[in-house]
Amino acid sequence: MARVETSSSRPYHLVIFGASGFTGQFVVEEVARTASEGPKGNLKWAVAGRSKQKLEKVLEQAAGVLSKPELRSEVDIIVADVEEPDSLAAMCKQAVVVLNCVGPYRFYGEPMVKACVENGAHHIDISGEPQFLESMQLNYNNQAADKGVYIIGSCGFDSIPADMGVLYTRDQFKGTLTAVESFLTIGSGEDGGCIHDGTWQSAIYGFSDSQKLQSLRRKFNHKPLPTVGSKLRRRGTLFFSNEIQQYTVPFMGSDPSVVKRTQRFLVDEYQAKPVQYGAYAGIGGISNIIKLMFAGMMFWFLVKFSFGRNLLIKHPEFFSFGLFSKAGPTRKQMEASSFQFAFYGEGYTEGQDPSQGKPNAKIRTLVQGPECGYVATPIAMVQAALTILNEPTALPKTGGVYTPGAAFARTTLTDRLNKHGIQFSVV
Repeated sequence: MARVETSSSRPYHLVIFGASGFTGQFVVEEVARTASEGPKGNLKWAVAGRSKQKLEKVLEQAAGVLSKPELRSEVDIIVADVEEPDSLAAMCKQAVVVLNCVGPYRFYGEPMVKACVENGAHHIDISGEPQFLESMQLNYNNQAADKGVYIIGSCGFDSIPADMGVLYTRDQFKGTLTAVESFLTIGSGEDGGCIHDGTWQSAIYGFSDSQKLQSLRRKFNHKPLPTVGSKLRRRGTLFFSNEIQQYTVPFMGSDPSVVKRTQRFLVDEYQAKPVQYGAYAGIGGISNIIKLMFAGMMFWFLVKFSFGRNLLIKHPEFFSFGLFSKAGPTRKQMEASSFQFAFYGEGYTEGQDPSQGKPNAKIRTLVQGPECGYVATPIAMVQAALTILNEPTALPKTGGVYTPGAAFARTTLTDRLNKHGIQFSVV
């Protein structure tokens, strides 16, 4: 069971590391909003990062946005830097859970994971970088298990809606669910929307290093997951989806790899039947296809060379047709944006043998929520942390490095998310 009690030497339930970063500032606001949901209605928390001045400014901003002037004086500040391991160790000794908002994680994530494991703090990140997530599992799982520490990755928009959405679909299905496809659509208001370029940088380095990910995966020596029922057919690179009535491409994020890791854990730990998963994203009409093809060709060419990567990093707005920017979205853009995952599942009704014949039942579920990067992500991250604090007996029985689905399959996380605007429903 996870240790979640504060003490005189470990005074904070939560410490937000990287609180003055672009995403971190919104995580600060979300923690302040939900402090009454902490253990016994009282959440003790602090903010951490390199610059005391910037952290003070973030608390000042949150106090103004939320009309909570007490944040200026009641939230403690910890100065810590990924370049200074002793400062990370000192911070982790004071925290029950660290919310790590400092990316790209491939460059800055491991020192924080190491410090948490060695100093007894649970760790939650919002990484969408499979290479980081899987290398942490390979390198720290056993040590985390020995220490009773829970390291839970991808607890933002990557990949809680997809991972918990597949589990929700399985739990709502009357029988044996064998396959699910998800279709992501993003909505924006008249001012449009964009994503901060930190995510763009993670994508650039991830694609340029894809060979290393393959060699990393071989080190696990995993056997292929068994296929239950009919094999899920993979769709094309670009197709018109009848499900969402628009042109669609395979989803390039971390969701498929995270969902697969969760399914593997559930097979190994609980002898569950694995669910096959395919992930797709809607891109709209013909004009968007042309933009995507042009941007994709430039990206794939430039990402192979260091000068090309530097160009991509320097000019995110130009090379992404405005989808990514150094400034990130405005609050007005965020308020008008939303996401929807539609899950289409198939399987076998109760009493039917999945090894005999084709699936004979279908299910459709939705996960819907607000703007994905800086509204839904803080909600998901903070609710994941509150789930650890309030439901330690529902987590896996030993510590380790986990996906959200593996860590939270037996908790009330989906109910918590429903109450905070990330809605799970059967259609």
